[in-house]
Amino acid sequence: MFMQVTLISSAAAALIAIWLGIRCGQVRGKEKILHGDGGNALLARRMRAQSNFVEYTPFALVLIGALEVVGHGGLVLALTAAIFLLGRVLHAFGMDSDTVAKPRVAGMFMTLLPMLGLVIAAVLAALGAI
Repeated sequence: MFMQVTLISSAAAALIAIWLGIRCGQVRGKEKILHGDGGNALLARRMRAQSNFVEYTPFALVLIGALEVVGHGGLVLALTAAIFLLGRVLHAFGMDSDTVAKPRVAGMFMTLLPMLGLVIAAVLAALGAI
């Protein structure tokens, strides 16, 4: 079975992970911080955005892949994956702010709602309801 949505989503997630790492590296280089966050608030927030990405994305990719394997791929799954990944990018931009920024909040909604949808779809598929 060709798992197009999973492949594209995984590739996009890998690119986002690289981008998040580069964003941390930019602050490290500019501030000459070799280890940890060096007490730099921006680096700490960027590191946290990267960690947050790593905490959520594997679950989403597993659910996307599992749904495709059982025959529930297609446009709705692709759009769900795209919204999730866009949410991860918005969250990262929002984390640069000292305050709760709109991109951060929007990013979390665009992360959690698609994940909840993936969970519901996975459970329904497992029960044979869809």
